[in-house]
Amino acid sequence: MKNNLIDLAKQLRKNQTEHEAKLWSRLRDRRFVGFKFIRQYPIGNYIVDFCCRQKKLIIELDGGHHNEEKNIEYDIKRDKYLKLKGYKVLRIPNIELSKNIDGIEADIYYELNSN
Repeated sequence: MKNNLIDLAKQLRKNQTEHEAKLWSRLRDRRFVGFKFIRQYPIGNYIVDFCCRQKKLIIELDGGHHNEEKNIEYDIKRDKYLKLKGYKVLRIPNIELSKNIDGIEADIYYELNSN
């Protein structure tokens, strides 16, 4: 199972969405106020979009499908598990990222410095 998750994470990194690429360009290589982020990172049975392990902050980009009932329930279960592992989850709708990247960066900065 773990090897399957690692392979899937590699595939997701190769096939990132437009929104993931936009945010990753600002987070990679410690570009975001010196914090190291990784992308498509397996935690337990889940793969998170972006993670700052140092601050235990996960950033999830959510497309419209996250508003469907089955996905809402899945996300709640997933977030609960990640929180039990000590992570804070910041969910960002793709539409918000498209409209307000500067505001999103301010939110991320706040979360990184609030622990």
